[in-house]
Amino acid sequence: MSAPGLELSDEALAELRAALDPGHLLVDRELCAGFEHDITGRFGGAACAVARPADTAQVAAVVRICAKRAIPLVPQGGNTGLVGGGVPRGGELVVWLGRLQQLGDVDQVAAQVIVGAGVTLEQLQRHAHAAGLDVGIDHGARAAATICGMAATNAGGGLALRYGTMRAQIAGIEAVLADGSILRRLSGVLKDNAGYDLPALLIGSEGTLAVITAVAVRLVPAHRHRVTALVGLAGMEDALALFATLRQRVGSLVGTDFFDACGLARVRDHRGLRAPFERAWPVYLVIECAADVDPTEELAGAVEESGIALDVAFADDSQGRAKLWAYRELQNESVAAGGVPHKLDVSVRIPDVPRFAAEVRDLIAAFDATAEVILYGHLGDGNVHVNVLGPDPDDARVDVAVLELVARYGGSISAEHGVGIAKREHLHLSRSRAEIDAMQRLKHALDPGDILNPGCVLPAGGSATRPRQSATGG
Repeated sequence: MSAPGLELSDEALAELRAALDPGHLLVDRELCAGFEHDITGRFGGAACAVARPADTAQVAAVVRICAKRAIPLVPQGGNTGLVGGGVPRGGELVVWLGRLQQLGDVDQVAAQVIVGAGVTLEQLQRHAHAAGLDVGIDHGARAAATICGMAATNAGGGLALRYGTMRAQIAGIEAVLADGSILRRLSGVLKDNAGYDLPALLIGSEGTLAVITAVAVRLVPAHRHRVTALVGLAGMEDALALFATLRQRVGSLVGTDFFDACGLARVRDHRGLRAPFERAWPVYLVIECAADVDPTEELAGAVEESGIALDVAFADDSQGRAKLWAYRELQNESVAAGGVPHKLDVSVRIPDVPRFAAEVRDLIAAFDATAEVILYGHLGDGNVHVNVLGPDPDDARVDVAVLELVARYGGSISAEHGVGIAKREHLHLSRSRAEIDAMQRLKHALDPGDILNPGCVLPAGGSATRPRQSATGG
C-alpha cells in the first residue's frame, strides 16, 4: 500500500521495480516507517515508497522514472540530519543510498580515495587508517553518517579548525542530475579550471540540485601521536582566552570543542558516567592535538602557563582519549533522551561566542523561564549548537528568536547541518534577496520539474516553485 496523499500508479511501481534489484522497492508501511523520520523526532512524514538502488546506474534509472512521471523524491543517507532535509514530508519517494558501498583503493601518492554514497565516515576512517592516512573530518555520528550525505550538507565537525568542512575534503564528485543524466568528475585533479566548478555547487545543496552517488575524498596524514585534554573553566570568556593562547602557541592543535555544566550533567545521567573532576565547572573545553612528535608537553605547557584552567585531564591513548571525548560527543543523544528538543546549529564570529552564549540563555529564559538550555559546539570555528528542552517542539517562536539573534550578530543560521526544512523560511537572515533569487534560478535550471527534495533549503513561493502534475503517472 502506498502512502496517503501520493498514490503511485501500477505502471510507475512496475517501472521502479524493474530499475532495482528484486525486493528493493519497499511499499509496505511497516517497512517504510524506518526511513520516514529523522533522529530529532521533529521532522518526517509518509513516503509513497522507498527505493534502495545498488549503484549509480540504478539511481539514474530511478531518477529518470521520477522525472518522466513527476514523482518527487528525497535522497537519504545515514539519516543523521537535524533539519528535516533527508526525510519525506508529503508522500515523496525516498531514495535510500546505503547500498552504494564502493570503497576504492587508497591512492597513496595523491592521498585520495573514491567513496560510494552509502559508506559511513567510520568505514572510511578505518579504510584510510589501514593505508597509513586519515580523514580530515570527524564527529560523533561517525558510525551512521554517510560520506555523500556529509557532502550534500557540507558537514563540519571538530576538526574543521585544522582541515575545514566537508567541501575542503572533496577532490571530485559523481552525481545524478534531475533528468537522470550522470555528472562524473572523479579524476581528483587538483588544478582544474576548465569551466564552472559544478562539484563545488553540488556540495552543500542538500539533494536539491542532484543526487550525489560518489566522491573522491582527500586524505590527510595520520600523525603518530595524538593527545586529548579536558579542561574545566570558569566561563566562556576563559574558554575563548585559552583558545587564543593555544592557537598562537600550539602548532599541533586540531580541535577545540566546548560544552557546559548542564550538558555534562545530562550525559552523566544518561550514560551513568563518572564526573571528570571532583568539582563541577561552568564550562569545559576538549582540546585535541596531533603531530609526529608527542605534543603532550607542548599542550600541557600552554594550558598551565595560561593560568586559566581550573582542572585538567590529559590522555594520549585511544581508550583514554575516547573517554574524555565522550563527555562532548554524547551531548546530542543525551539531549534527545530528555525529550524532543529545539536544535539550532548556528555560527558567529569566534570572538562573539561568549557574548552570544550569554545572550541566547537570557533570550530563552525571557521566553520560558522553565526551559533548559544546553550549549555545546566547536569553539575554534564559532559553531554553537543551541539545544532547548521544555517548550513545545512545534512552537517556532524559540527557533525564530534564536535565529534572529544570530542574524544580529552577523552569523549564519546554519553552520554544519544544512538548512533543510527547519530553516528554509529563515534563509533571508543569512542570505540576501539577490543570493536567494540566484539560488532559485539555479534550482529551476537544473531541476525544472522540482522533483529533487522539493521544499528543502529554498523558501516557499520562489521562482523555482512550479505547479507539479499528479504523481500517478497519468
